[in-house]
Amino acid sequence: MSFSSGVKQELYRHIGTQRHCQVAELAAILHFCGCLGQPDVGYFLQIRSENGLVVRKSFTLLQKAFKMSEGVEVCKAGSGGYALRVRDGDLAGKILRDTGLLRTDGSFWQDFSEAPIADAVVQDVCCKRAFIRGAFLSAGSVSDPQKGYHLEIVCSRMEQASQLQALLSEFEIEARIVTRKKYYVVYLKEGAGIADLLNVAEAHVALMDFENSRVVRDVRNTVNRRVNCETANITKTVTAASRQVEDILLLEEKYGLERLSAGLRQMAQVRLEYPDAPLKELGGYLDPPVGKSGVNHRLRKLSELADRIRE
Repeated sequence: MSFSSGVKQELYRHIGTQRHCQVAELAAILHFCGCLGQPDVGYFLQIRSENGLVVRKSFTLLQKAFKMSEGVEVCKAGSGGYALRVRDGDLAGKILRDTGLLRTDGSFWQDFSEAPIADAVVQDVCCKRAFIRGAFLSAGSVSDPQKGYHLEIVCSRMEQASQLQALLSEFEIEARIVTRKKYYVVYLKEGAGIADLLNVAEAHVALMDFENSRVVRDVRNTVNRRVNCETANITKTVTAASRQVEDILLLEEKYGLERLSAGLRQMAQVRLEYPDAPLKELGGYLDPPVGKSGVNHRLRKLSELADRIRE
């Protein structure tokens, strides 16, 4: 099971204890997966999804919030996935009214993604959490935190994406929107933001797994950075030391070390004797000892002299 599937499994099992939270989560599912037709008599309400968890959660929410189990059918959809259908017009009307998907004049939205999120549905903080939970269950996904940080919720319309973005911002979650073909994707790329959203949606087990993976990944990245830095420093030191030895050997052959000043001659001899030693250690071998900057100054002088000879 992927990490994203695990999150949805946990959200599927989480049922709000208060009716208003159950209605808010059902409203989110209707916004993302619901559609409405009007046959000869009454409303025809349908929830369709490729993920069976969405339809099963919808059925449970209808049972909890509307005290009903009859008049609702669950079946496989013709083009794949699953569908829940409410053919009872009175029941469908009540569901739409309570979830804020009926206009004030009593008419209905043909496409629920066009409808604004009703303030009454997400009035309380717990209801906002429930709506976000339903939105992610319906249209969300999240990458494996061991591989990278990316969470997204796919929306049909820009207005729908903007409303969801605003709802997330109330929890100080800074989501962005990008266009992908005909869809509008609300997404997060920061680990902290994804952790906050999982917490808001009350996917606490997934949050703990995410944070554990995040810590391991961050520690691994820190170790890799340090190793890379140390490797670069070692490479730089070895390269510099090799060049210094090369310069001194050139001076010995073309110029003669005996012609150098006492300080430079001693420095050249110590470097040849300890070709791999760092500058600070080299300074301790001199008589009298010299600091790192003094050693660097003398080696630079030897290098400049060697360059002049090469020219």
